[in-house]
Amino acid sequence: MDIVKYLRFLPIKRFREPPPRVAVLRLSGAIGSFGPLRQGLTLAGLEATIARAFEIPRLNAVALAVNSPGGSPVQSELIAGRIRALAKEKDLPVFAFCEDVAASGGYWLACAADEIYAERSSIVGSIGVVSAGFGFTGAIERLGIERRLHRRGRHKVMLDPFLPEDPEDVARLEDIQDRIHQAFKDYVRDRRGRRLKGDDETLFNGDVWTGEAALALGLIDGLSDMRTTLRDRFGEKVVMRRIGAGRGWLRRRLGIGGGFPGGSAGETGAELATGALTAIKARALWARFGL
Repeated sequence: MDIVKYLRFLPIKRFREPPPRVAVLRLSGAIGSFGPLRQGLTLAGLEATIARAFEIPRLNAVALAVNSPGGSPVQSELIAGRIRALAKEKDLPVFAFCEDVAASGGYWLACAADEIYAERSSIVGSIGVVSAGFGFTGAIERLGIERRLHRRGRHKVMLDPFLPEDPEDVARLEDIQDRIHQAFKDYVRDRRGRRLKGDDETLFNGDVWTGEAALALGLIDGLSDMRTTLRDRFGEKVVMRRIGAGRGWLRRRLGIGGGFPGGSAGETGAELATGALTAIKARALWARFGL
């Protein structure tokens, strides 16, 4: 039999094009390190997870699910920088979806995306810098406590809560805050560009907005949820693959790193106290937005 005619009778396996794939990376919680055993979002804790998100074969995009009241500006910059570096290296678009809050450092993370979406009731913005503390000078005087402090280097101690506030220390702190604030503003301008629709006093005064107001100011690109946006962009068959940050065997056995608040079985009193302080710090960040 002629080989050509023979091949005509062989079954032909049709290869279907695989559905579009989007890696979903969750960035949820306060940003920064809050203790040796419990951490918020840090580059050290997220680096492997971020890398896995960009390593999926035949990937079409990466989606960031952002729900954060902010925290450390350094960790915000590091995490966002790592996402941008991988997006450029892999030539992949990044979409951010703001949930309850994407404020302060949380908005910094959202700006790592090429497009940002939020819900109508999402809290967005807080492009500013804050530092808070307490002063106990009157309290220790009433209690008859003597403050003893020995230092080398005139600026080694700044704004000690047990000493009267020093105007020079305040000026130094404000200078640091100005520099951090400027870095934040520069990043937002670089990432949002001409989409911003407000003057500096409006956009960068530390205020927050709901989704609709943020859209009017150009801080976000639309009001939509992740599933709807990705299906509109990539089709109904898009596969959204969630990337988790599991714990190692030793950390699971020791009950370490379960997030906050709360505790794990087997924790010592000191570890529980650390966890409680961590929870208080994180709770204070969320409380700024009524959550």
